[in-house]
Amino acid sequence: MTLDKQVKGPSPALGADRLPVAGRLPSVMVFTRDLRIHDNPALAAAWRESAPPVTLFVLDDGLLNMSQSPTNRLQFLADSLRDLDHSLRTLGGQLLVRRGDWTIEVLAAAAEVGASTIHVSNDHSSFASGRLQRLELSAREHGLHVHRHAGVSVVPPEVLQPTGGGGYKVFTPFFRRWSRAGWRAIEPPPPPLRNSAPRIGSSQVPGVAELLDALIIPTAGSSMNGGEAAGRQRLFEWLDQGLETYETARDRPGDDQTSRLSPYLHFGCLSPLEVAVATAEHPEGGGFLRQLAWRDFFLQVLAHRPDASWRDFRHRGDRWDQDPEAFRAWAEGLTGYPLVDAGMRQLVNEGFMHNRLRMVTASFLVKDLYLDWRLGAKHFMEHLVDGDVASNQLGWQWVAGTGTDANPHRVLNPIRQSERFDPEGAYIRRWLPELGTVTGSVVHDPPDDLRRACSYPSKIVDHHEAIARFQALRAS
Repeated sequence: MTLDKQVKGPSPALGADRLPVAGRLPSVMVFTRDLRIHDNPALAAAWRESAPPVTLFVLDDGLLNMSQSPTNRLQFLADSLRDLDHSLRTLGGQLLVRRGDWTIEVLAAAAEVGASTIHVSNDHSSFASGRLQRLELSAREHGLHVHRHAGVSVVPPEVLQPTGGGGYKVFTPFFRRWSRAGWRAIEPPPPPLRNSAPRIGSSQVPGVAELLDALIIPTAGSSMNGGEAAGRQRLFEWLDQGLETYETARDRPGDDQTSRLSPYLHFGCLSPLEVAVATAEHPEGGGFLRQLAWRDFFLQVLAHRPDASWRDFRHRGDRWDQDPEAFRAWAEGLTGYPLVDAGMRQLVNEGFMHNRLRMVTASFLVKDLYLDWRLGAKHFMEHLVDGDVASNQLGWQWVAGTGTDANPHRVLNPIRQSERFDPEGAYIRRWLPELGTVTGSVVHDPPDDLRRACSYPSKIVDHHEAIARFQALRAS
């Protein structure tokens, strides 16, 4: 497959038999984590069903009121909605944006236009599954039918079932099955319409920009622009320039050769399937394709175990320490371990952290400090632009040894990780200006006199002693 680099506009592959039929009752297409016109099965189905559909996004008060909705992620969402509205307008549609209770607002929009069907992409977190179930129940009471569609993952979780039923608990057999699964066909963008989109409550409903400008406050913390156009541009650059060296360079944070596609995948500005197909066709795409499979794996784990977003997938009997000062030192990048501190400062300043550093910093919190992984997961969600419940919560559990890792006692030595993956200390010096003039390998673990001279803190724990304690507690 050759990716269509035309971000906006119709696909020449669409024939007359796929054009929407005028005169049918309108349908409602509810955008969630699929903020795009390319390869959006829910949008494609709604577009074929009615001419044109009502395309709706609800700023869900249930999400907005959660403490884990940082302004950088909301700003990315605002960018994405503005871009989506522009794309829909080029096709003869428009994006209706409302704020309130998600179920109530969806049903209200359907009632205003006399719709009989609602189309939405299926999602699998406990929050998303819960509100979809509530919508289906209420819709039936009002004579409406809700159609769920694929689009949030490469392969829908329900397609991948082990022989004994249920969900996969280990990645490797899941990956083998995932690699052999038949992937659905990619949906082209809808064709432009001759008639305009139905206007509902337009005099009372603010426009996209007006509503979001009132909601979103500018914030430092992310240099990434949201939206499908920005996401596709980033994808094309990545395929052309970054993917070739990904396998050899992805673990070196100083080189910063990760894709930076995760926020676009999280919000659905990019289709995970389209990214996977393009990656699979690249001769050097195997390593990155495996990362996309990990994303799908965590989604299917959460689909079968929604409680795993806050409860141990595999309980280890941990009686976590209560040490607010240790947590504060970790969160502020003041542990005395340069690689850990650099990662935590990147998180706060960029709303992003290199994946290797996500593992190192998480390992330090749960195994060196013996603090509850849920504290770290919450902190990450409060800062990450790409904050995703499945990947974040289950990634934390993987590191903590309470999740799907086949080696639950795995320990990452922060100094050895630093020496191996940031050998020149470039990443450390970038994020720890107090160590910016330190030369040589001592930057990985400065001696006490150098720490004092640079105003850099002493180590809050001895790694070897801390890990010995962790192992003893786990064994008890």
